[in-house]
Order: sequence, then C-alpha cells, then structure tokens
Amino acid sequence: MQIVRDLFGLFGVVEFVYERIRIILVPPRAYSWQILIYLSVFSWVMSSLSEPPIKGIISFFGWFFLIAGTSWYTTDQPLLIPGTNMPVGAVITGFLISVFAFGHEQDVLTTRTIVLWPSIAAVLTAIPEFFEGSGIDVKRQLPKAEIRQRIIVLLACSLILSCWLQLYFTVDKWARQYPSIQADKMVRSTFVIRTEPKKDFPENGALILNRLQPRVEEQLNNRVWSQVERWLIEAPLRRDALGNLTGRVNALGNEVIQNLSKQSGKKVNNVEQQRIEEWQLWNVDAKVSNQKDGGYKLDLLSIWNGPISNSQGSFLSKSCQIDPISIPANLGTVNIQKPGEKILVSEVKCEPKSQYFPDSLPAKQ
Repeated sequence: MQIVRDLFGLFGVVEFVYERIRIILVPPRAYSWQILIYLSVFSWVMSSLSEPPIKGIISFFGWFFLIAGTSWYTTDQPLLIPGTNMPVGAVITGFLISVFAFGHEQDVLTTRTIVLWPSIAAVLTAIPEFFEGSGIDVKRQLPKAEIRQRIIVLLACSLILSCWLQLYFTVDKWARQYPSIQADKMVRSTFVIRTEPKKDFPENGALILNRLQPRVEEQLNNRVWSQVERWLIEAPLRRDALGNLTGRVNALGNEVIQNLSKQSGKKVNNVEQQRIEEWQLWNVDAKVSNQKDGGYKLDLLSIWNGPISNSQGSFLSKSCQIDPISIPANLGTVNIQKPGEKILVSEVKCEPKSQYFPDSLPAKQ
C-alpha cells in the first residue's frame, strides 16, 4: 500500500509540475505576453531563413516582440531590487533595449551596451509614474512630490553608475593601448583597482632602448676613434639649417619604433602580439658628456610623450661608456703608414638595465 501511495504522490508532483509549465507556456488569451514571446521566436527563426534586407526587418520585429513581452511579464509580477524602488523587470528590459540599440552580431555586449544599461533601466522605472490606468484607458499625470524626488534620486544614481562604468572602460582602454601609463600615478589612484601585478616601470620604453643598444654598438665598437668622435657629435637630436630635426641616435630609434609598431597586432612565433598604439608616442634622443680619462659617456634616452599625470614628463636612460683603446694598425681598418704603428679605436660598454625618471625630462645640451 505504501508503494501505491508513493506512486500516487509521484503522479501528484508530476501533475503539479505539468500544470505550472502549462500555465507558463499556454497563453490564457490571445492578448498576452506569451504570444509576444512566441512571435519573437518565430521572427528570429524566419529571419535566419531570410536574406537582407528582409532579414533585418524581420529581426527588428523579433527584438520588438521580445522586449514588449519581457516588459509585460515582469510588470505583471513586479519584484523590486532590495534597497531600491527599481523593479527587476526594468533591469531586464533595459538590458534587452541596450543590447538591441547598441549591440551587434559580432559582439553583443559592447561598451555602450553596459554603460547605458543602468540609465535605460532607470528611465523605464520612471515612465509608469507619469501615467495612470491600464490597457487602453491610460491618462497622463504628474507624480506626487515624494515620487518625483524618488525618481530624481534613482536617475541620478543610475547616471553616476553609468559614469563609473564609462571611466572603467576608458582607463582599461588606456592601459591596453598605452601600457606605459601603468607606471604613472594616474593608474595608482584610489579609484582604480588593479587586477594585474603592479607596474612601476614602462616596459616599452625599456624595450626600445634594449633594441637600440646593439645598433649603436654596431656603429661604434672597434671603430677608428676620430670617426667615433664625429659620430658622437652628430648623435644628439638637433635642428639643421632648414629647421629639421636630425640626430644619428634618433634615426636609429625611429627604425626600432617602426619595427616594433609593425610587430604589434601580428603573430610572432605563432603568438598573437598585443595591439598597442603607443609606439609613436615615444621619442628617442641621446646625451653625450666628456669623461676625465678621455672617453665619453653616451646616454640613450627614450622619452614618453603620451598621457601623463604631471607636467614635467618622464623618460628612461641607458648609459654607455665609450673609451679609446690602442691596437696595432694592421688589425684595424685603415691604411698602414708604418709597420707596427698603433691607432686608437673605440670600446663600448653599456649598462644592462635602464633607469626610469618618472617626474622629469632630460636636460638639454
């Protein structure tokens, strides 16, 4: 007998579940929210079988029926977000409207979709307060003072939330397209939460100097000392008689930057490189100073010209010591004047790491 009771109890549960599903799926009348949802599904199926421009028109009506049906269902069974007067239905409907208005097939959740979602939901919450009645018997009305105050507070809070979301996407875009600003104070403030390891060093500026160093060493190392001195005179960035900027180090640096810019966004060794747009915001220069022992100190500089929180600017420096050494002439690249004659050539030694100066620009020579 117990088994029979259990079976009947099971049948009762199944019948209850079936009844609940039937109430949800079977429209009680022709004019109901279920009909609108079914029309939206039918429209999307038909749009998938159509070709433009008919496909776009049918898809438009599919979105219209979905938004109207969802809004109707959530209005019939209102549920407020705890601590607010905003219905959950307005949030859901606002999301659908935002996706329909600002999304696209490739990427449904765009920046505008998420940023404008809270504001649209707040507007949907406020609209019913300006009307009274139901169905076709609807009249306009001016909400009471306390309701108007509540609407203003809700709209203001939603707009502030949208502004904060826009700030997040803006800073995130800066950090992805201009990674070097992560070493600046603008992303070390109290309103930016880091999800990555802290970076206090502009790695791209150091990468430019690391790529520039072997090019400079190739042009200076083991070269005749008189040629090296002439090269060092022309190394810093200067203006010629026509007003154009010239400099040997700057020319080499521009080649390095162009190569790095071409690699950005492409596959290198089957690895997709990050697409960044900051390379053209770096400038390369040099500073030459005499040493007491007769050598020279060459400072390779990568100067940041992009967004920065201070007015002074920032730059990185890598120092190279260039000293004259004496070698037999028959080992050099000059004509031998006398057997056993010695000549002076250069020896270049560069520091392994770059130094970062976050709140200053290099002194002009």
